[in-house]
Amino acid sequence: MEVDILEFKVPVENHKTLFVWDIQPDHTEAQVYAGLLDVFSSFGPLHLLKVCPNSALHPPGFYALIRFYSASQASEAQRHTDGRPLIQNLPLKVRLSSKHTHYLSDNGRPLSHAHCLELANHYLGFNGWTFDIITVRSEGLPGFTSSQSRWRRLKFGCMLQLSFPHHGLTTRGAAMVEDGFTCTGPDVLLQNRRKLQKRVREKALVQAFSSVLLILLGKSTSTHTVGVYMYTDLRPVSLDGDDEEEAPDEWDLTVS
Repeated sequence: MEVDILEFKVPVENHKTLFVWDIQPDHTEAQVYAGLLDVFSSFGPLHLLKVCPNSALHPPGFYALIRFYSASQASEAQRHTDGRPLIQNLPLKVRLSSKHTHYLSDNGRPLSHAHCLELANHYLGFNGWTFDIITVRSEGLPGFTSSQSRWRRLKFGCMLQLSFPHHGLTTRGAAMVEDGFTCTGPDVLLQNRRKLQKRVREKALVQAFSSVLLILLGKSTSTHTVGVYMYTDLRPVSLDGDDEEEAPDEWDLTVS
């Protein structure tokens, strides 16, 4: 039986990445994107689909980069699409990435909040996982006051529990965020508090998902049995969607 293991981390491996070329300029870039999305998402969820125009040194047209979460689904997609017309009259070339063209360097970076939800919902269903807030803490940090406004800084910390009821497993995630803003009134303060509360919940959920593995058992994209496994990742985790953050000061989020 074929086994595929998915992490809630940015997939950058060569065997999960496809390159598509020989895309003719018969359609707009948006039409090409929509057509490729329809074809390749039928093999499994995609982390990335990027369509680019050919360089000036090549004939007019497009090429595309497609990144799967699953290596087996990327391989299946390549086998069933290479040399077929798909979205045009002429055949397309579809190849797995090689080490000569593999230039991505996000290995180990957690998925964004949106991608975590997408992956979990696809394989586990909307009722296959849930989370509960354990505690949220906030504090105001020193700012300064001018004649017309006040510069404020807020800091939020959150701990939550991520549960998989059908598998009887739980894990926890914690995060902290801090930001400054010009406060011109109570409505501005409330708006920024809500924004930071949302950010810290999302980051805590991302951190919780980073310790989860999905184990897919099956021979095709339509007959997977999904298992969930937890592991302890001792490496530092970037909680930001794009950039590394400095490690936050110690802040006790435990509850009695």
